[in-house]
Amino acid sequence: MITTICLLSACSKAQSSSTDKSDAIIGKNVLIVYLSRTKNTEAIARIIQKNVGGKLVKLELEIPYPENYQANVDQVAKENESGYLPPLKTKIDSMEKYDVVFIGFPTWGMQLPPPMKSFLKQYDFKGKTLIPFNTNAGYGIGSSFQTVKDLAPSSKILDGFSTQGGKERDGIFFVMEGEKEKQAQSEVGKWLQKIGMLIKD
Repeated sequence: MITTICLLSACSKAQSSSTDKSDAIIGKNVLIVYLSRTKNTEAIARIIQKNVGGKLVKLELEIPYPENYQANVDQVAKENESGYLPPLKTKIDSMEKYDVVFIGFPTWGMQLPPPMKSFLKQYDFKGKTLIPFNTNAGYGIGSSFQTVKDLAPSSKILDGFSTQGGKERDGIFFVMEGEKEKQAQSEVGKWLQKIGMLIKD
């Protein structure tokens, strides 16, 4: 009888792993929230989801930013200076059910984008594991990862991931394709394994 129970248990686990990859890998409910203007951060978010499963959510504003690059830069600069937090159209149902929250964003003005500040201010992340990931134009993360820590002090923050995306200022937009996509997939996989979010088959 014990053998039968063990076999049934193993079967149940196998079924679980085939239906919910995130549970199979880390045994946690995963949320992947991202802000993406030129779809490079979105591409990284999708690579993460492919590896760990979880729910993917794009962060959207009630009033979108201007399409024009310079107008967008000017508005963000004013928001950073004043501390204004733009209202979000995106709502997360039952945030309490998620154990691990990946937070993805581009670097804007060497800072965390205001919409991501809005997101972090809006929810309670106490006891959750937060994992930042970032794309940038070659200047790095700036103060963005530190701001995530500052705005979610009661959460556990794991080492983040950053890679170079497009350079919208120079008219270089979506770059996560071809060899760059393959490189990103490899880098993300190594990062996830390093922080304990990926278990090799």
